[in-house]
Amino acid sequence: MDKVYFPNLNGLRFIAAFLVIIHHLEQFKSMFGLPNNWKNPFVSIVGPLGVVLFFVLSGFLITYLLMAEERKTGTIAIRKFYIRRILRIWPLYYLIVLAGFFLLNHLSLLNVGDLSRAVWVDGWPKLLLFVLFLPNIAYAFFLPVPFVSQSWSVGVEEQFYLIWPWLMKKTKNKKRALFGVLAVYLLVKFLLQLAHKFASNSNVELVYGIWGNFSIDCMAIGGIYALLLFRNAPALKILFNRGVQFGTYLLLVLLLITGTVVPHVHFEVYALLFGIVIINLAANPRRLFSLDTPWLNYLGTISYGLYMYHAIAIVAGLRLLSSAGIHSGVIQYAVSILFAIIISSVSYEFFEKKYIRMKARFSEVISGENASKAPENTLKPLSTQSHESNTI
Repeated sequence: MDKVYFPNLNGLRFIAAFLVIIHHLEQFKSMFGLPNNWKNPFVSIVGPLGVVLFFVLSGFLITYLLMAEERKTGTIAIRKFYIRRILRIWPLYYLIVLAGFFLLNHLSLLNVGDLSRAVWVDGWPKLLLFVLFLPNIAYAFFLPVPFVSQSWSVGVEEQFYLIWPWLMKKTKNKKRALFGVLAVYLLVKFLLQLAHKFASNSNVELVYGIWGNFSIDCMAIGGIYALLLFRNAPALKILFNRGVQFGTYLLLVLLLITGTVVPHVHFEVYALLFGIVIINLAANPRRLFSLDTPWLNYLGTISYGLYMYHAIAIVAGLRLLSSAGIHSGVIQYAVSILFAIIISSVSYEFFEKKYIRMKARFSEVISGENASKAPENTLKPLSTQSHESNTI
């Protein structure tokens, strides 16, 4: 069986999760009246951008894997694709949703005040939206559910998965399809921005907020980088240049440290920069550095759990430290991250892993942890003599 395995991407997954943890740790400290950096520009942008990094990674990997499957078999088995996604996403997602609605808000250690008491305000409509993988819609209409609200991005990814395999299967010109999705998304976004600016209507604002969080544009950007790599496009010579790599990393660091928000195309600009980082770390033999270490690989492997459990770990850690009179920021971070790693590791080893292993039964091209342990038979990018145009 063929496999696709990209080094370093597990490390990037952990970095994405860590950015979200920073954002939410400072937010919870602010909510609890503890010394915090919630208004720091860096803190304010890194959480959403950590999610954007997850989106670009998803677009890159899913697009590459679908093209690899089509290249091997001549088609894309959509039913098997959905089964693979169900096995990876649904068990932990539904565990967190059910725990958030029915258990966690009753635990004194995890009490977050008014939000805990408001879990069942409009509870059944909220729960229905979460069950239907529409948490981003629930987030727009109703009060957030503690320890579950972060799942809005999981819902967005599931909505992306509904569209993407069909798009990849039914379109012969992948380049046109990918750029078309990006163009349509941005056109609607700019029209909604104009309407929001001049109409001052609550309904327009609501639609604009939902559309802005859909983020299929960031996933399409990840897909474009996957297409470049898959076709071994000439543009890779530019993207793999050491000067381009260094300039991208430097620019990203400067933008993040200064908390820079790019008007109108904030997420898209960062997604483009993240894409350069991803493609270099994944496939450039002359990359400037590597994240491919055992401990980063493991932390990246459990990153889905880190993302889904981190709010529980943060609140429990802050409560326990506060009760002990400890308010050191360093200790708060250390304890919160340690709790998140422990919870996520237990969940991965004793709950998630059995479903992940089942994915191989429904895969023509295996990936992720299954690929890392499979016999060597890695699919290579297409040569420049591909039957599809490799210019992009």
